[in-house]
Amino acid sequence: MTPGARVAAAAEVIDRIVAGMAAEKALTSWARGARYAGSKDRAAVRDHVFSVLRCWRSCAALGGGETGRARMIGALRAAGADLAELYTGIGHAPEALSMQETSAGKPPAGFAAWDLPDWIGALAQDDLGVEAEAYAMALRERAPVILRVNSARCTSEEVIAALVESNICSAPHPIAKTSLIVSSGARKIALSDAYERGLVELQDGSSQAAMQTVQVVPGTRVLDYCAGGGGKALALAARGATVAAWDIAPERMRDLPARAARAGVQIPVLEAPEQGAPYDIVLCDAPCSGSGTWRRAPEAKWRLTPERLEALTALQDEVLRNAAPLVAPGGRLVYATCSVFACENMHRIEAFTGAMPGWRIEKQQVWPVSDGGDGFFIAHLFRE
Repeated sequence: MTPGARVAAAAEVIDRIVAGMAAEKALTSWARGARYAGSKDRAAVRDHVFSVLRCWRSCAALGGGETGRARMIGALRAAGADLAELYTGIGHAPEALSMQETSAGKPPAGFAAWDLPDWIGALAQDDLGVEAEAYAMALRERAPVILRVNSARCTSEEVIAALVESNICSAPHPIAKTSLIVSSGARKIALSDAYERGLVELQDGSSQAAMQTVQVVPGTRVLDYCAGGGGKALALAARGATVAAWDIAPERMRDLPARAARAGVQIPVLEAPEQGAPYDIVLCDAPCSGSGTWRRAPEAKWRLTPERLEALTALQDEVLRNAAPLVAPGGRLVYATCSVFACENMHRIEAFTGAMPGWRIEKQQVWPVSDGGDGFFIAHLFRE
């Protein structure tokens, strides 16, 4: 595919998203009907689509409309591309710009310049204060690719050398002792020898740093109460903790046994969280808005509603209440989200400790969206 054809394909996918189709489904649907597109073409179209999703409102303003074509025009204008070279109407390239399209478009204003819905922009201002704009601007960029070194098996230096054999360049990142940032070859990671041998896992830097605040020694009994794919369970098991996993939606854990085997650890998947209770540590990586991860999943910031956020906070309270009895006296309940909003973080901890005697806050920490990690929150609660 020519560069122009890739732009036209991205506009087509964006139109499907505008019509209500989920982004991943829209991309998959397009790819199935575009057998001529090679892997590099599909990757390029995907990059175009996600660039627009991250900057949904500003692309519409700069392109003078809300269609896929207009938003791609806006994205390319923002990138300083030569539109005349791409919009030629030749072959599968999009038609040349009309006089109206040439003169359309203006710089975004207000929260559109931050590429946030107005209500989320206001919420970010209230919660983050002077840091709100930096947060919003960070979400407009592509997220870094961060790896976690399996310290139970190898050193960072050994992993870096092993990745080079697969043409993947990486370097240590200071956000966490086990973190590597990938500078090239990211799409080869899952097929690399280092990954297949369990020397390395994909895990965000803030998530790694948060797990390093959890004090474990060999044999510490940990329940990952909202395990999902199991990345945090794997990180704790690599440090010698005895970890079990549970999730209210078991299908989310379907890859965990294979990941654990690859990493050389045992993480039993429980049918009920009460199995083996009480635990020294119960980790609750609670369902949340994901507002710290929106550069990875930009569609989510346009789908979130105030009603959904309110429902999430109620669910977070429920998770804490249900997990608390599983902690042994003298143990810890560790609550985490990948959100930057106070209503999902500090406010939930305050509500829990206010309603549950016998618990005290040991520590709380927040990681902003950065060059090494997503926005993240963690709180350690001690059971007296």
